[in-house]
Amino acid sequence: MKQSTPQPTRAPQSDLQSRPAQVIRLEKVSKVFAVEDVETRALVDVDLTINRGEFVAVSGPSGCGKTTLLSILGLLDSPTAGNYTLDGDVVTTLSQPERARLRNKKIGFIFQNFNLIGDLTVEQNVDLPLTYQSMRKADRTRRVQEALERVEMSHRARHYPSQLSGGQQQRAAVARVLAVSPHILLADEPTGNLDSKNAESIMRLLSTLHQGGATICMVTHDPRYINYARRIVDLLDGRVVDDRSNAG
Repeated sequence: MKQSTPQPTRAPQSDLQSRPAQVIRLEKVSKVFAVEDVETRALVDVDLTINRGEFVAVSGPSGCGKTTLLSILGLLDSPTAGNYTLDGDVVTTLSQPERARLRNKKIGFIFQNFNLIGDLTVEQNVDLPLTYQSMRKADRTRRVQEALERVEMSHRARHYPSQLSGGQQQRAAVARVLAVSPHILLADEPTGNLDSKNAESIMRLLSTLHQGGATICMVTHDPRYINYARRIVDLLDGRVVDDRSNAG
């Protein structure tokens, strides 16, 4: 049976108009890791702006600062210097609980290793982040069903991660993000543990989500998938060395 293509959905017009055009703005952001007497400058004076609805790929060799940058964007880490504005809010000096609340509300993560909980079914994994929000059970169930439909995983809702292929696990991980309806998707090497066929499938899914209005920032070192993004930012030794639009 031929599977249907997930249809992009857009945020309500009133919501789009109320949100700032700049979803992310980094100003002279640096990150220094100090171990005993040794300092490592992971990021150096990074200026970066990502507007609502953009699909940005951050590329560069191993050790160039991509993961550190994504950790700061996702409020998992704080810069040593510089300012970070997320969706109009200055978040540089927020406390850990404040950062956690903002992260759960506005940011969705897609990890290379899927990060699904093995003893929960697919639908339970997708539902889990919603349990931390003040939401009725019926609304949570509806969101989970809609998210699984969008990634064509409704038929696997009662399966456990160990019963899924790598590509199916990544689709379930994407559904978990979609159910929360975050303002921005952060993807950390989302194709890193997939074969080429499943990797292409996941990239087509991200492209469909972008066409539906999603804001995506993806870290990748694989040149095969960079061109799915409409903008490419190159890092080298912790610095932005190129920032260019991409025709795809």
